[in-house]
Amino acid sequence: MEQLTCDAVVIGAGPNGLVAANALAEAGWDTVVLEAAPAVGGAVASAEIVPGYVHDLYSSFYPLAAGSGVIRRLGLEDHGLRWAHAPAVLAHLERPGAERAHVLHRDAEDTAKGLDAEHPGDGETWLRLVDQWERLRDPLLDALFSPFPPVRAGARLAARLGPDELLRTLRQMLLPVHRLGEELFGGQGGRLLLAGNAMHSDVPAVAPMSGVFGWLLTMLGQDVGFPVPEGGAGRLAEALAARARAHGAQIRTGERVDRILVAGGRAVGVRTAGGLAVRARRAVVADVDAPTLLGGLVGTDHLPPGLVRDLARFERDSPTVKVNWALDGPVPWRAEGAAQAGTVHLGADAEELALWSSSLAVGRPSEHTFVLVGQMATADPTRAPAGGEALWAYSHLPKGRPTREAAYALAARMDDLLEAHAPGFRDVVRHRWVQTPADLQEGDASLVDGSLNGGTAQLHQQLVLRPVPGLGRSETVVRNLYLASASAHPGGGVHGAAGWIAAQAALRSTGLGGLRDRLLVAAQRRVQRTPGHPLP
Repeated sequence: MEQLTCDAVVIGAGPNGLVAANALAEAGWDTVVLEAAPAVGGAVASAEIVPGYVHDLYSSFYPLAAGSGVIRRLGLEDHGLRWAHAPAVLAHLERPGAERAHVLHRDAEDTAKGLDAEHPGDGETWLRLVDQWERLRDPLLDALFSPFPPVRAGARLAARLGPDELLRTLRQMLLPVHRLGEELFGGQGGRLLLAGNAMHSDVPAVAPMSGVFGWLLTMLGQDVGFPVPEGGAGRLAEALAARARAHGAQIRTGERVDRILVAGGRAVGVRTAGGLAVRARRAVVADVDAPTLLGGLVGTDHLPPGLVRDLARFERDSPTVKVNWALDGPVPWRAEGAAQAGTVHLGADAEELALWSSSLAVGRPSEHTFVLVGQMATADPTRAPAGGEALWAYSHLPKGRPTREAAYALAARMDDLLEAHAPGFRDVVRHRWVQTPADLQEGDASLVDGSLNGGTAQLHQQLVLRPVPGLGRSETVVRNLYLASASAHPGGGVHGAAGWIAAQAALRSTGLGGLRDRLLVAAQRRVQRTPGHPLP
């Protein structure tokens, strides 16, 4: 059996794991990263499945990465990363046959003009939203991407707003996106830009907090766009890995961790399926979903009974079905404005989005289908031969165990919807393949049943309730073990915050910080030592 000793071992070379490795290695810790897959990246990966076409296998557009102070401070441009943008950020198409799309342009004035043409006054409302975003942006993003509770960033945000505006802004953040859109806009365009972006999470459009998700992603799109890594999503992961290696981190792929070694209530290392044993002097940082990490790699024998019960109630987000096409020509959109957008939303108005998202949440099929489409060569011409397009689309199945038959039926509906919005679409398809929920999980074990965001983003599994009721922090009930995946606060999306927060917690655990770490673990155990739940 091969054995290694290091200061910290990072499980998983997804974006959060790689960010954690960068922070630890930069601080001078001897860091080893173990990744089960043959390459780094997790759900940030690309491949040339069809010669000449580069397809992103999972995630594609990265407004959260572009807006994240965590990612910006790493200076990944010095390690090969180049961002590319489509001429327009996003287009929303309501119905087949529509002559014009609702478009989020790169320039806020252009977006406002389009909204005002549909409903006078909506353009002015849009510019007020943008002004609000520009005032709140820095302290808000700092608060979102900081350990919970974000005391300093929260104080800056409150000071910038003042007491009256603070309460009204809090109400705005808690509104369902369906209600938020109705309060703000008289026409459909502004409502749909907010609601369509909210559907990038699994929060129903009529549920609290869907409004803040829609507002945040829409304003990020207006601010930094929906950029893509030039050459494929994998270039982002490669840049993260290159920077970590430059600071001394060792990254080993093809090494699946199957056990975290615990002694005296403390994580002391890991063991892999291939027989590698890595002893960690200071920390084990895990970019692994919470149930797999705690219930599987650690084992329930090391967990308080309340935590075991809470993990059984952990809720994943909706299963995803993704279809990929290599096209010989551009998508022949009927609606003006769609051809220039990197991201296109298809198939629903605001009311239908509310019905579709609510149906998914309760595990029932919907007569409506909402589809997210990515035109990758529109954003980055290197992704396809001249004149061609590397296209993907995804949608969701109702919550519950997804079947292969249901996945292929949904994929067929996506084909039909594209043909309805772009007559002649099938004529330009050179190659097509489907990624079912099972395929997505096979490619990245963290995408359990095709769930993309490390657990539901609904209010009952956020902040101190993420991943389970506790302190909302990366520290776990096992000393020196830190949760660094999207299952931890602040949740899904490629922003690196969960990895950064976990690494900073590990770095603070030495000296007086070690006492703090022990106190946090004791507090977690106290919260979770008994089932303490009124339900059977």
